[in-house]
Amino acid sequence: MFTTNLLHERQAFSLRSSARCTQTTTKIKIFVRLCGSQMEFACSHVVCNWGPDGADISEFGPDYENSMILQHQTDPPPPPLPPRRLRKPRPTSLPNPPFLPSQLPATPLSLPPPVPPRLDLLERENNFKVNINVVSLSVGKIVDMRQDAGLETFQSPVICGKCSAALSCLSSVWKKLWICEFCGYENGVDESLAQVCIGQRAGVRTDDLYLPRKSEDDYQNLEDTMVVFCVDISGSMTVTTEVTSDNGSKVHVSRLEGIQDALQRTLNFTLQKTPHRRVALVTFNDEVVIYGDGTRTPLSIKDWALVDYEHIWKQAVDYTVPHCIAETYQHLTQRVKELREHGATALGPAALASVALASKYPGSKVVLCTDGRANIGLGDLDQASSGETPYFYRELALQAVEKGVIISVMSFKGTDCRLADIGRLADVTGGRVNIVSIGTMATEIQSISEDNVLATSVTATLLAPDGVYFPYEDENNHKLVREIGNVTRGMEITFEFAVKPDYMEFCLQRNTLPFQLQLSFKTRDQQKVTRIITEQRPVTTSSQILLGRLNTMVLAVHCAQLCANLTMEGRVKEAQKQLEAQQNLLKHIGRLRPVQKEENIYGNWMETMTTICADIKTDSQFLSDEAAEVVYQMKRASSITSNNTAGVQKKTLVRKKVMEAV
Repeated sequence: MFTTNLLHERQAFSLRSSARCTQTTTKIKIFVRLCGSQMEFACSHVVCNWGPDGADISEFGPDYENSMILQHQTDPPPPPLPPRRLRKPRPTSLPNPPFLPSQLPATPLSLPPPVPPRLDLLERENNFKVNINVVSLSVGKIVDMRQDAGLETFQSPVICGKCSAALSCLSSVWKKLWICEFCGYENGVDESLAQVCIGQRAGVRTDDLYLPRKSEDDYQNLEDTMVVFCVDISGSMTVTTEVTSDNGSKVHVSRLEGIQDALQRTLNFTLQKTPHRRVALVTFNDEVVIYGDGTRTPLSIKDWALVDYEHIWKQAVDYTVPHCIAETYQHLTQRVKELREHGATALGPAALASVALASKYPGSKVVLCTDGRANIGLGDLDQASSGETPYFYRELALQAVEKGVIISVMSFKGTDCRLADIGRLADVTGGRVNIVSIGTMATEIQSISEDNVLATSVTATLLAPDGVYFPYEDENNHKLVREIGNVTRGMEITFEFAVKPDYMEFCLQRNTLPFQLQLSFKTRDQQKVTRIITEQRPVTTSSQILLGRLNTMVLAVHCAQLCANLTMEGRVKEAQKQLEAQQNLLKHIGRLRPVQKEENIYGNWMETMTTICADIKTDSQFLSDEAAEVVYQMKRASSITSNNTAGVQKKTLVRKKVMEAV
């Protein structure tokens, strides 16, 4: 009796949920528009039978099919053509009939056009090796609160006691009981929550914003950020390059003279655009000199102090920069003019001092300009063993992320700085790695130093149901946590996921699988924010997927990021396998439908990475500076849109650059 009553109550609850679902349709559609471009999947469905070796887990799949789910999203196949009725030939023994002018055809006789190929049949013949279970997160858009001013805000989410998933309106609450859709744990909740929970529905997203109460200690002036120019003035900076002057004559300019001119222009640019921003100067050769904003006596760090991490950090943190560029412009320009080149390259200690100087202002930037390999003090690359990334640079990058500091690295064409090693400072902190010429240096420095930091202390948590895992990640479970750190405009990250073989049949029977992104971060004014996006995705097998409708943008960006990561980790063969599979998929899709302009650019990315991987003969081989620059750019690849023409032009030049280097 109790079981029967329980069943009736559950059925009644389901009907109430359906009614509430109808009432909240308009609201849910708003959610879809808000986050539609922020959390994108490569495929409309979760493919359950993809294996880690790139092949289907089972050749024929389960005894049942889930094709009914696809029918409402795909066009029905065209009906078969009727058989052609041919007239019998006239016997030759009979006389020809009389010819009448009225019997002339209105149009010339011609054969009917050929029947177009059935795309659905062509696709079923393909056994693709690429995992199309990929999700792309436009983190730069998600943390930009200006675009989502209309979202309703809450103070704190309701969290599952086992997997830390958050309750959303897609969850099912029954009699103060929420059975977590991700792990199955039973959570007690308030009965009022049942009025806003509509249950699991495919194709629906929710977007919730949580803003805890803000204390006075959390406040920070938006203009309280700093840019530190860390400049190499070692002896190698005397090398000259022939350039064309404004009057058309050929002149030779040294690297230091090029940096001095670029810094003068950047200081003037900053004064015009952000006059209340702090700007500091640090130089290095065989010693590190902290000039700050140019108004104080410079601080010199040399000899034994160049190998003392704690001493350098404390000295730089205690060196204050109280004035903004509007007050210190003349002092800084004079300091830049007085720079002279000589000595060795204490790059590591200078980078440490610059990060410490900027650490007091979250969202600050360090622009590191050098032309040579670090050869003295902390981070000495001449003393590092072959193939080993020095521990110093990894620790400094992590400390910069903790303090909300972004490091960008610039070097000159034709130099050997071991960019693959020092470039990790930029890769981890969200900065850029660029190789410049004297003619392009000013533009690059201005672009890098632009104040475009949107959020700091960013952590992304991606949850999938039990039985789903994330290949190429450290954790082999259904919950993935990644510390992102600093986020600038346009940043995207991608993940791929798969269903464990033992859970394939269970997931197919569920029909839909939930996914949830929890993004916690601090805004520019240091306000703590948690944003939670939840979505239900339908499931299927690979035999039901129409390859021509895949989101190639998501797949290409993920392939570029993944293969660049594998290459930097020395897993070149795995990167080559992924590149080959991705190129084959793009070729196959190109036979099914017209190739888009952006897809040609994505193809160039794959060819570029293929060239770099083919040039690496051993696992311990160092990447050239030119190849390292391209690989780091690929690690931060983002989707190309019609509004981003500058990005398109830049990416098309990547392959030419790396081919010249190789």
